[in-house]
Amino acid sequence: MATLDKEVFGLSVENHELVKLAYDAYLANSRSSHAKTLKRGEVRGGGKKPWKQKGTGRARFGSTRNPIWRHGGVAFGRTGEENFTKKIARSSKKLAVRQALSMKNAEKAVLILPVDVKLTGKTKDAAKVLKDMKLEGKNVLAVAAEKTPEVLRSTNNLPNVKLVRATYLNVFDIMNADAIVFSEAALKATTDWLKEEK
Repeated sequence: MATLDKEVFGLSVENHELVKLAYDAYLANSRSSHAKTLKRGEVRGGGKKPWKQKGTGRARFGSTRNPIWRHGGVAFGRTGEENFTKKIARSSKKLAVRQALSMKNAEKAVLILPVDVKLTGKTKDAAKVLKDMKLEGKNVLAVAAEKTPEVLRSTNNLPNVKLVRATYLNVFDIMNADAIVFSEAALKATTDWLKEEK
């Protein structure tokens, strides 16, 4: 039976600042910037001066597409080119993943698949494994060393299961999972990945 490395799953997390930073960065980097507003020069119409400059007693305007008018352009609106990404050093990102795994392990949410479990590509077999592990209805993060066709077919149709490759683990998925299930090969790959260049 594989054991959990204390340098990866046994850290003492005194504060959650780095975990939160990595969590927020994941959300920010997933954010798209498709929203775009029309400036006064892009709104249709407004070519004619609405009334003469002087003599009406009203404020002077050169276009009905002025931002303070109804149907006018938007001042300081979205351009569609906003950059929301947040960068974190690779070493900090790995430390945040180790801290998140350690927190989950302290909650006894880190599980290892028995050696005799072999996924054949059938969803019902994977569902039976989850039932035997008492994980039915829970949000499960399944960690695999490689996303083989058999593993993908076994887990794709399970609504509460997310499959991730060991070296693509992230704080967002870890913290949102009720249980994290490793195969022995995935556990070794994860440990080697998180301990390199440490």
